[in-house]
Amino acid sequence: MKIFKTLLVSFALIAISAASLAEDLAPQGNPTELGFAADRLDRLTQAFQGYVESGQLPGAVVLIARKDKVAYLKAFGFRDREQKVPMTTDTIFRIASMTKPIVSVGAMILAEEGKLDIAAPVSNYLPEFKDLQVRVEQTDPATGKKEVILQPQLRPMTVQDLLRHTAGLVYPPPLGNGPIAEAYRDANVLDRNTTLAEMVTKLSKIPLAHQPGEVWEYSAAVDVLGRVIEVASGMDLDRFIEERVTKPLGMTSTGFYVREADRDRLAQPQVDPTTGKRPFMFDATQKPKLFSGGGGAVSTAPDYLLFCQMLLHGGELRNTRLLSPSTIHLMTTNALKPGIEYAPAVTERFNDIGPTPAMGQGFGLGFAVRSQAGGNPLPGSAGSFYWTGIYGTTFFVDPKEQMIIIMMIQAPSPANAAYRHVVRYLAYQALVRPSEGIE
Repeated sequence: MKIFKTLLVSFALIAISAASLAEDLAPQGNPTELGFAADRLDRLTQAFQGYVESGQLPGAVVLIARKDKVAYLKAFGFRDREQKVPMTTDTIFRIASMTKPIVSVGAMILAEEGKLDIAAPVSNYLPEFKDLQVRVEQTDPATGKKEVILQPQLRPMTVQDLLRHTAGLVYPPPLGNGPIAEAYRDANVLDRNTTLAEMVTKLSKIPLAHQPGEVWEYSAAVDVLGRVIEVASGMDLDRFIEERVTKPLGMTSTGFYVREADRDRLAQPQVDPTTGKRPFMFDATQKPKLFSGGGGAVSTAPDYLLFCQMLLHGGELRNTRLLSPSTIHLMTTNALKPGIEYAPAVTERFNDIGPTPAMGQGFGLGFAVRSQAGGNPLPGSAGSFYWTGIYGTTFFVDPKEQMIIIMMIQAPSPANAAYRHVVRYLAYQALVRPSEGIE
C-alpha cells in the first residue's frame, strides 16, 4: 500500500512538469497570493488521491485558476488503469455535454456577423421543421379516457429555443423518457454514423414533446443547433468550430475526435468489477459522420481553461476576440421566462444542476447560470455559470471571484455527480480571501 501511495504521489507530481502546458494560457501563480490556503488545497489533493487508491476513480485532472493565474493543476492516478498508464495534465477526455457551450459560442459568432438570427424560426434554416407538430395527451371530458392528438406549434420554434432547451425536443432514454423519447431511441436519431442533415430529417418525422417556449427539457437541441450552424455558415460543424473557436483560442487538443498522433493521450474508464467490462463511452478515436454539438467533443483541462477564460473576459482572450461583452452578458443571463414548466426528469435527475428557482439558478444560452447565492446546496456566487458532462467532466466560472474550476474524469453517470460536488466544495473551502483583496 505504501508503494502504491508513493506511485500516486509521483503521478500527481507529473502535473508540475506538465504545468508548462498551461503557461501559454495562464502563468502558474502562488496559491497563497491568489487567496487560497495551501493546507486547504491539500484537502483536494488528498480526496482525489483517495478516490484513485480506493478504486472509485481510475484518475482525474483538476484545475483551479484565479485572476488569470493557475493556482492548482494536478493529475491523479491513471489515464488507463488496466494498462497502468499514468494520468497527465494533457490527457484528452470525452467532455460530452461540455461540448454545448462551445457550439453555442459558435452560433453567437454567426449572430454577431448577421448570418444567424437567434430570434428567427428554426425552419428558416431547416425547412423540414416548418410543419412539425406537437404531441398532446388530453382527457376526453365525455368518457374520461386519455387520447393523443397532434397540434400545430402555437409559435414557431426559434434558434433561441435551441440554445436554452425550450424547443420541445427531448433526448432518447435514459436521459429522456416518455413516448417521444422512445421514438428518438427507435429512430436512432443520434447515430454517429449519420450526418447532422440526416439527423434533422429523422427528427422532422417525430412530433415535438412540448410547445416551443413552454417547457425546459434537456434535449438534442444543441445537436440541431449544430446543423443550423452548418446551414448558416456553409461549413461542416467540425470545420467551423475549429476555424472560428478552438484554433483562434489555441485549443489544440479539442475537437470531435482524437487524431491518430494523440490517441495515446485519451483517458479510458476503468473496468466495472461487477461486469468485468468498461462502461460504454463512444469511440473517440474514429472521426464520426455526426458532429454532435450536444455531446461529441473531446478536450483537455488546459484547453478548456482557454475557453473559460475567453468567457470570463467578455469574449476575448489576449488579443483574440470571439464575441462582444454584450453577447457574453446575454449568454450568461437567465433566458427562461418566469413560471416556465420543467420536464419531470429535471426534478428527478438534475438536482443541483437543474435550472430551477429552487436551485437558485436558470439557464442562459448554452449553460446553467446562478441567479442567487442561496437555494443551491453547492457554493458559488450569483452570476456564475457552468455545465457538466455525462462522463463526469465539469467546469464552473465565477466572475465575482474571478475563479475557474475544471474537473476531468471518465466515470459513468449518475455516480460521477459526487465528484462534481466534491471539487466545488473543496475549491471554495480553500478560497479564504475574496477577490477584492487580490491584486
